[in-house]
Amino acid sequence: MASTPSASASKRLVLVAVTAALGFFLFGYDTAVINGAIDALADHYGLGSGLKGFAVSSALLGCVIGAWFAGPLSNRVGRVPVMLTSSVLFLVSAIGTGLAFGVTDLIVWRVVGGLGVGAASVIAPTYIAEISPAHMRGRLVSVQGLAGVTGIAVSLFVDAGLAWQAGGAANPLFFDLPAWRWMFIAEAVPAIAYGVAALWVPESPRYLVGLGRDADAEHVLRTCTGLADPRAKIEEIRGSLQTDRRASLRDLAGRAFGLKPIVWVGILVAAAQQFVGINVIFYYSTALWRSVGFGESNALLITAITSLINIGATVLSLLLIDKVGRRLLMLSGSLGMAVTLGVMALAFSQATTTVAGEVLLPGVWGVVALVSANLFVAFFGVTWGSVMWVLLGEMFPNRIRAGAMAVSTAVNWLSNFAISTTFPVMAAISLTGSYSFYALSALASFFLVKHFVKETAGIELEDMDRQLRHTPAPDHGNR
Repeated sequence: MASTPSASASKRLVLVAVTAALGFFLFGYDTAVINGAIDALADHYGLGSGLKGFAVSSALLGCVIGAWFAGPLSNRVGRVPVMLTSSVLFLVSAIGTGLAFGVTDLIVWRVVGGLGVGAASVIAPTYIAEISPAHMRGRLVSVQGLAGVTGIAVSLFVDAGLAWQAGGAANPLFFDLPAWRWMFIAEAVPAIAYGVAALWVPESPRYLVGLGRDADAEHVLRTCTGLADPRAKIEEIRGSLQTDRRASLRDLAGRAFGLKPIVWVGILVAAAQQFVGINVIFYYSTALWRSVGFGESNALLITAITSLINIGATVLSLLLIDKVGRRLLMLSGSLGMAVTLGVMALAFSQATTTVAGEVLLPGVWGVVALVSANLFVAFFGVTWGSVMWVLLGEMFPNRIRAGAMAVSTAVNWLSNFAISTTFPVMAAISLTGSYSFYALSALASFFLVKHFVKETAGIELEDMDRQLRHTPAPDHGNR
């Protein structure tokens, strides 16, 4: 599809992509908001390290379920209704978690929010990839990554602001509720905004063609991509969809241990993104920096600054992804993360423990750990943070894309759950061992990409079957 959108079409396309990416803003907000609340929450409910880890990661169980069912559900009812459902789940979770009576119902409400996060994490990259022309797709799908890290940053600054205003996360604030409860309740504002914004975005043209609503699909393509005559594109989509009208997870079956090889690649890439331990930083960094001698206010501030570094790195990724390509960015990111995580492991190997059980980093090692952690976040943000989601939105053939995205994203959340749940226990045993494991995982991700991941930049989604068969795709003039 050699087409350059008009200025008005490009503007509308960007607005549509930003609206869809609000789901990723809430994904970032919902998963990171507990960072500033966890210590106060754990003290309030008297949680040990195991239950503390589960309280943090419980939302990820909902993410797995939401991600698993979002793809097939979006094939049946459409992409936009799934967005609206996600916004309702975010809203209910925000209020329920903030007003929870005990740890049990708090965990339940966290799982409800996780359902929304999981669904949004599948539908946003799928929807944006389906509505975008190839030469803009990388940048537009990367918007969701920027929205996600912005959500993380906003949640951490909200946490820091509320804790500062109350004089501590455990201290009472409005209506005599402690600040940590307001950290969760504040998510209601972006949840409502997401639902309202989703009401005006158009349905995916690929979903519409699958329903036989060609006229509606043509209208979306004209207004969003600037195609004067989208009929040829409609036929191209129809040919690529083939039997996708009743696609299901059974379509992923193959001879490679029960699944198609490309599905296994997506699963391994999705797992690798979490096994480097990135969410240990976003979920536990405040508690981690407090444990090595920083006060609560400074720990919250450091965490918020880290989130700004993550935003800057994601913006850089947005600028590079269509110029450098997905594969080179991921390879360089794997090496950068392996080195910085290895330095963190070395720094924590110098730690001493006081009689009271506090971990202290002597001399310059505290600064080394802090700098390395932020460099790790920067390497992740420029590369795997957003590029992985772009890759997953592109790498699968049309016929299996929604189902394969659902499975891969569910694995991503399940891996996140495993890493986030085990970190408090692993950290209690050895922080050096924990970060050494993450460093080795980052190194393994380099070889995964090197040997199994193909470049997808500039290739039309309808040509992905041809690319997977190792035959050259036609030149659409979009590289």
